[in-house]
Amino acid sequence: MLLLAAAVFVGWLMMWVMLPTRTFSSTWAPTLASHTNSTYFGKQVFCTRMAAWRRPVLVRGPLGIVTGIELAFFLLFLALLVWSYSAFINLDFSKIHVKPVEKMWQAKLDRAALRLGHVGSFCCAFLFFPVARGSSLLPLIGLTSEASIKYHVWLGNLVMLFFTAHGLCYIVFWASTDQIHEMLKWTRTKVANVPGELALLSGLVMWVTALPRVRRQMFELFFYAHHLYALFLVLFALHVGVAFFCSILPGVFLFMVDRYLRFLQSRVRVRLVSARLLACDAVELNFCKSPHLTHSPMSTVFINVPCVSRLQWHPFTVTSSSSLEPDRLSVVVKRAGRWTEKLYETISSLPPSQPGHLDVSVEGPYSQATPASFLQYDSLVMISGGGGITPFISVIRELVHRSGTAAEAATPSLLLIAVFKTSADLAMLDLIVPASGGFSDISRLELRIEAFVTRESVPSAGDVVAIAHKVPAEEVLFKPSPSHAPIAPVLGHNGWLWLAAVVSSSFFIFLLFVGAVQRLYIYPVDGNSNRVYPWAARTLLNLLLLCVGIAVAASAAVLWNKRRRAEEAKQVENVATPASSPATWLDKPRRGDAEVGPRPDLRSTMHRSILFSFWVELVLLPLKSA
Repeated sequence: MLLLAAAVFVGWLMMWVMLPTRTFSSTWAPTLASHTNSTYFGKQVFCTRMAAWRRPVLVRGPLGIVTGIELAFFLLFLALLVWSYSAFINLDFSKIHVKPVEKMWQAKLDRAALRLGHVGSFCCAFLFFPVARGSSLLPLIGLTSEASIKYHVWLGNLVMLFFTAHGLCYIVFWASTDQIHEMLKWTRTKVANVPGELALLSGLVMWVTALPRVRRQMFELFFYAHHLYALFLVLFALHVGVAFFCSILPGVFLFMVDRYLRFLQSRVRVRLVSARLLACDAVELNFCKSPHLTHSPMSTVFINVPCVSRLQWHPFTVTSSSSLEPDRLSVVVKRAGRWTEKLYETISSLPPSQPGHLDVSVEGPYSQATPASFLQYDSLVMISGGGGITPFISVIRELVHRSGTAAEAATPSLLLIAVFKTSADLAMLDLIVPASGGFSDISRLELRIEAFVTRESVPSAGDVVAIAHKVPAEEVLFKPSPSHAPIAPVLGHNGWLWLAAVVSSSFFIFLLFVGAVQRLYIYPVDGNSNRVYPWAARTLLNLLLLCVGIAVAASAAVLWNKRRRAEEAKQVENVATPASSPATWLDKPRRGDAEVGPRPDLRSTMHRSILFSFWVELVLLPLKSA
């Protein structure tokens, strides 16, 4: 076995040695590629089997939509938890010691309750990895923060199941052994029960408010209650001590770094260039962004408007393309709730002749793990309903840019099936043309749109003419403010490199502070045989030093990049604001203008199949309302 391992290792090293040579690229690689498809581990066989594992196997149930590989890993993780708990129990029961005031079942209950807490801590160690939006680990395995939320939900349920069972078992144990007073005990040098009970209560509040029925009906309650995670972590650390808390520190540490960077980004007021008010009660917000900020189609941003609500952050899909519009970032907000309604009314009340400014903060954008995954197909079928068309707008704009670039490969053909409630919602199709214009290359794109209206009867010829000449989108311009800045990466252009520097330097600062405090302050106390430094104070001191290390390293990195972006901000702050709204998808005049016919120049750039399919599906094939 040793000789076999040595031979494999030498062969592996030889591969790396030969990889940059001409022999490998001209002789070995073509030979390997020509015989790959016929082997068991062939490329086609492997890809086909991996694609089968990525298909959903569960679409209904408590786990949501689960693929085969996700279900396999979930079952393996459960098996690991069961094995860990059984191994703990077998080891503890083999050397159990029954106290005079206890019975055998009580002693076993004590050990079983303790190990439930250990297994729950094992789940807690992975709990914070999926919710780090700017994580550097998730893209390594092809995941995004959005796609990983369900893993956080699974782990959160497991954590609370084990911790709740841990607490209940100890309550039963104390009650059966007449030690109920232990619930109010907070020892100086051992596990403290009071912070553990408070941590369990805060976790139960988060768990109950996160139930699907509660979360959907009272989302704000769920959102604000989930901020108890900070209290939960502090109380958990006070309960188990800083030494055991380090077992879950990696996930917590990376989440804290990400959360602080998001906090620094959210303090910046970004420049809002213009807004398009559509007839369907939707508004397109166009922000100024740094050309160095690139994002993939279907990315998301979180937006906060202080004049609407200082606390609420709402995610929206980015409709712009960083390739087609390097200095613009656009999102669409549909009027569908109190927050969106107030935002729409605030923007629509601004006089177009006297531009003002609106304070807005942004977090993100957060891109997909595979930005160009849709390019591997020959054709794309995109089905949307109402405001769900927004992710596909960014895809269309990205493909328009790629179709006009000679270096890019052939773009796939597109079929967009858009379902709307009323004919007024057809204005969402105007968003295909960006507010900044420059969309003449759409004729190179093979695009077909089928629009369906579900809550109106078949329109007559007069209705079609009325729809074609309906009131167009109104544009509201905003004047720049000295305090507003373009949307830019919080850590600059090479964000991944700066993030690595922040993580490593902040942890080094933390270790340096802990070593100094331990040697100069805590050790002299512990060195005295008559005194012991309290666990709670030591834990709080370590948590404080951890926060200080993160704040120092992250703030220094952000300030350094902010200085470097100062000149860039001066260049983009005077970006020309469009004097008028670009021609809409149906070439309609602006409000107050005379009724004129369609502009031939823009009409000629539209692909004929788009207009033909659009009018055929709108006039002849609308769905009847139920």
